[in-house]
Amino acid sequence: MPHRSRTYQRHGTEHGRHYADHEHRAARAITPADYTLGHAGRQVRLGPVAFWTVVGTLVIMAVWSVATATYFAFRDDLLTRLIARQADMQYAYEDRVAELRSQVDRLTSRQLLDQEQFEQKLEQLMRRQATLESRSTTLSGVADPTPTGSIKPPGRAASEVPFSAKPSPISDTVILVPPPDREARLESRALPTIATRVAASKSGAGVEARLAQLQESLDHVERSQAVTLNGLEESYDAKARRLRGVFADLGLDAGKMPTAGTGAATGGPFVPVTPRADATAFERQLYRINVARAQLERLNRALIAVPIRKPLAGDLETTSGFGVRMDPFYRSPAMHTGLDFRGSTGEPVRATAAGKVVTAGWNGGYGKMVEIDHGNGLSTRYGHLSVIDVEDGQSVRVGQVVGKIGSTGRSTGPHLHYETRVDGDAVDPQKFLRAAIRLGDRF
Repeated sequence: MPHRSRTYQRHGTEHGRHYADHEHRAARAITPADYTLGHAGRQVRLGPVAFWTVVGTLVIMAVWSVATATYFAFRDDLLTRLIARQADMQYAYEDRVAELRSQVDRLTSRQLLDQEQFEQKLEQLMRRQATLESRSTTLSGVADPTPTGSIKPPGRAASEVPFSAKPSPISDTVILVPPPDREARLESRALPTIATRVAASKSGAGVEARLAQLQESLDHVERSQAVTLNGLEESYDAKARRLRGVFADLGLDAGKMPTAGTGAATGGPFVPVTPRADATAFERQLYRINVARAQLERLNRALIAVPIRKPLAGDLETTSGFGVRMDPFYRSPAMHTGLDFRGSTGEPVRATAAGKVVTAGWNGGYGKMVEIDHGNGLSTRYGHLSVIDVEDGQSVRVGQVVGKIGSTGRSTGPHLHYETRVDGDAVDPQKFLRAAIRLGDRF
């Protein structure tokens, strides 16, 4: 037994020595750059590259495992979030598309509204232009009151008689009404068609500005027409008042004065003139103007039968006035019932108003005389004529030659004895000639 124990001891000692040598050799064989992995008494020596490869692989696998576990753990939540985000993006896109469509619809509606408003404005302007042109045509149709006529010097045209000429007491007397102002009509006719002007302006910018310009042009025409209407109404009223004043000064009733002797036949049924209930301001004013014009025309026609014009052409010299004077034959006071105008034998004598010849022949101290009845108690006499150019019962017009100057009857030389009578009584002819001056200053 002791021998066997020593044997086992010896063998154990040798085995331990052998193991220690092996460990020593292994320790000496391992370099500082090598890595040794041990598990359950087993050791594996790895180089740096292999070691870090293994470590990287393990790390990657660990990360992958963690990621996979996290994915599976939060997959539903992630999918839900992704789906919600996708839905939000889709909704935002649809909202944006809807907003753009709404903007397009608004722009389209605005364009349609602008186009409709433009067409409405254009239609209104065209209707307004048509109305103004119709008014212009109406104004053009307002006839001027009929002139009362005049006695003009030989060779002088009627158009040469100025409206502003101021006659002397025995000079030419012309009672004419000047034509109404044509400014509004000319402007309205000169205004081009609105549709043409707007169509021409569509190629450029500023259609609204063009419409505004057209509106201003129409406003100007309308204002001009209003001024013309106001001027016509005021002018006709003023002239009618002036004529009524003249008739009143002469002691004549204008309403009873005859309007015959114009040389024109007239007639027709009586149709009262009244403005419509829905008449515009222009139509009502035009109605007043037509009434005033008709009244003025009637007064003018009545004035044709009033002897306010001179019986001789040119400026004449009065050799003897109306009233008491020394008789040239008896050299004693006597009543002179007219005016004596100096003249040359053969010079034409003209009717101072329209009427009918009641006497054409020899009449005592008048010599060869012509008497004309003008109606309403008015009459005129033309004495000492050398030639009589009219006959009894003949109608004469204003300015018509009734005879020629002479020296027949109680006369000391060639001249014209001119009388005006009212209801058979002689009145001063200067009274009528002064009325002619008054009218000539205003017409």
